[in-house]
Amino acid sequence: MSSALYGGAAGRRVTVRDIQAAKPGGEKWPMVTAYDAMTARVFDDAGIPVMLVGDSAAMVVYGYDSTLPVTVDDLIPLTAAVVRGSSRALVVADLPFGSYQASPAQALETAARFMKEAGAHAVKLEGGHRVLPQVEALVSAGIPVMGHLGLTPQSVNAFGGYRVQGRGQSGDELMADAKALEHAGAFSLVLECVPTDLADRVTAALSIPTIGIGAGPGTDAQVLVWQDLMGLTERPAKFVKKYFDLHGEMDRAVRAFADEVSSGAFPAKEHSYS
Repeated sequence: MSSALYGGAAGRRVTVRDIQAAKPGGEKWPMVTAYDAMTARVFDDAGIPVMLVGDSAAMVVYGYDSTLPVTVDDLIPLTAAVVRGSSRALVVADLPFGSYQASPAQALETAARFMKEAGAHAVKLEGGHRVLPQVEALVSAGIPVMGHLGLTPQSVNAFGGYRVQGRGQSGDELMADAKALEHAGAFSLVLECVPTDLADRVTAALSIPTIGIGAGPGTDAQVLVWQDLMGLTERPAKFVKKYFDLHGEMDRAVRAFADEVSSGAFPAKEHSYS
């Protein structure tokens, strides 16, 4: 594999060490969510180095209005599909709400299931100081951990909604949490919906990569939910850039199919067997 994370040769899987080695050279790289084998293959072929099987599947796959209802049993088959559909990307599995907060032992049991049953290469969990024992337990067991600070969707009820986090004094707390997660052994850190200047300061203060989502351009990497960037989401967040109108293209295609079925134009002779 070439030294570049994005678009490098597919000789082997991207590793945690590759991710960490990119930071000193200032290489910026993309991460996208994935939930099935076919889209995972597309993203893998495009050279995406890291794919996250996010608990966002609760909304974009299962139709819930938040990430809270999704379970370990819901996410393990999706993670396994993404692993099978890819050959180069590092696949990170989200630990869903309620599957790790109780204790380090619970976190280890959950993470082990994702590694053993789904083939995940790393896991992600939300929170700062309150989850440090869990991070330490996972890292000591040989499970790479991606942290997540700022707007942590599993805590949306405590936050009173989806709001920017880290303004004022809470920015100092977020910085302290970020340093503590690095010290506990996290190999990278997602920063979601935090002010740009705070994300810049956290990125400069850490030796591990930061991954921004609504955190400005200064983080080491950027992540988006693939349905957001492809234009499937009806009301995306401010930080989302729509790169394609997949909703419109799918609408046009399925209407064309339906019209041809209704008119008898499909299937034609070339689509039939003799």
